[in-house]
Amino acid sequence: MADELTPETPEETEEPIKQRKNGLYPGVSDELAENMRTGWADTELRDLEPIPQAGRTAARRAALSARFPGERLVIPAGNLKTRSNDTEYPFRASVEYAYLTGNQTEDGVLVLEPTADGHQATIYLLPRSDRENGEFWLDGQGELWVGRRHSLTEAEKLYGIPASDVRELTGKLREATGPVRVVRGYDAGVEAALTDKVTAERDEELRVFLSEMRLVKDDFEIGELQKAVDSTVRGFEDVVKVLDKAQATSERYIEGTFFLRARVEGNDVGYGTIAAAGPHACTLHWVRNDGPVRAGDLLLLDAGVETHTYYTADVTRTLPVSGRFTEIQKKIYDAVYEAQEAGIAAVKPGAKYRDFHDAAQRVLAEKLVEWGLVEGPVERVLELGLQRRWTLHGTGHMLGMDVHDCAAARTETYVDGTLEPGMCLTVEPGLYFQADDLTVPEEYRGIGVRIEDDILVTEDGNRNLSAALPRRSDEVEEWMASLTG
Repeated sequence: MADELTPETPEETEEPIKQRKNGLYPGVSDELAENMRTGWADTELRDLEPIPQAGRTAARRAALSARFPGERLVIPAGNLKTRSNDTEYPFRASVEYAYLTGNQTEDGVLVLEPTADGHQATIYLLPRSDRENGEFWLDGQGELWVGRRHSLTEAEKLYGIPASDVRELTGKLREATGPVRVVRGYDAGVEAALTDKVTAERDEELRVFLSEMRLVKDDFEIGELQKAVDSTVRGFEDVVKVLDKAQATSERYIEGTFFLRARVEGNDVGYGTIAAAGPHACTLHWVRNDGPVRAGDLLLLDAGVETHTYYTADVTRTLPVSGRFTEIQKKIYDAVYEAQEAGIAAVKPGAKYRDFHDAAQRVLAEKLVEWGLVEGPVERVLELGLQRRWTLHGTGHMLGMDVHDCAAARTETYVDGTLEPGMCLTVEPGLYFQADDLTVPEEYRGIGVRIEDDILVTEDGNRNLSAALPRRSDEVEEWMASLTG
């Protein structure tokens, strides 16, 4: 990684360009500064077309405007976060901001100014880095260090929103009058500028509304979710093909293999990949991925590709590393499959959100009673939640731009709500028998199974977006054999 310069800050620069303490250059000569100002071609992009979702984001802003008439609404993208010293984490814009604009750059802020008949939207962004004061080559976030930013004119064409310099925004916000709401937690500078104008309660209402807007997906979003799932299916195929290499190394080979597919076909993984082999499959969010992969064990792979527009898949398959289930593995796997089938069947418009969870849990409770692991009857087990020792988690969640999408929605519209066409959720029952669980026979211990698919609620039922990945135990074995052949 190259070492940044440490310039003498030009007099005309209002804010000092960040300097590195131990850089090798003590300053910039007047001659070099003048040389760097000139001789650059015009690179303005003049034939840009709006992003594909520009019409959708405009409709979302209109719905937001209608909900909060007469109020100034401020939705930040967020800022870079330091990983260590002077390196940053890869930036991902806030979901609220990206959902309303389609833009994904750091420091951006969407502001809806109230008007007589609604709101005027402005997107505040950093313009291209300055060539007059040397920012483009001297600053650590300058164009020659991290890449070219869009000009404000280019941004207006792409996003269909008037664009202004974000460096002027905090001053405007401090002078703002009238009711204001801001999405908190992303931009401390913006929040500081509004500190005497907002309340936590009103800001939470804005966040909740933006979360509930995403409960029902439009056609563009459904298409992006399908893209994410299709890439994820190919990522699972990639993993099966290299299980021999994973056995020679560790779970990290599986994580890295899937990550390659995510980066080639998408933006990133939608969440930390869970590549859990053997007893690690009983740890629900095992993301250390540093354990051995052994023949005879199961691999629980929970992973999802995130598209360039931030929509993520969330799929889990539990695979026999050797290609074939043992008798006890198959028994547990088939029980989870049966529970998932019951859960998927319960996903339909007009059904209660909780119905698919209840259907899957009932099947799992019946199996646990049948196997003698818990005393029945089943109704008693469910009433007391006794099955949860081995099922642990809920059977699914909403899916979209966040892997656990719409998380700020009110309970009455989410968990206690009713399914509608366009909602997308996961159905993911599991059974987990911890390695140290003395309440079950030894043959069960260390076996964890989860099967997860991404289910779209349709007008007449549901569609499994991830149906291309086999689920039934015999089909899983056949599929793995065809890939390792």
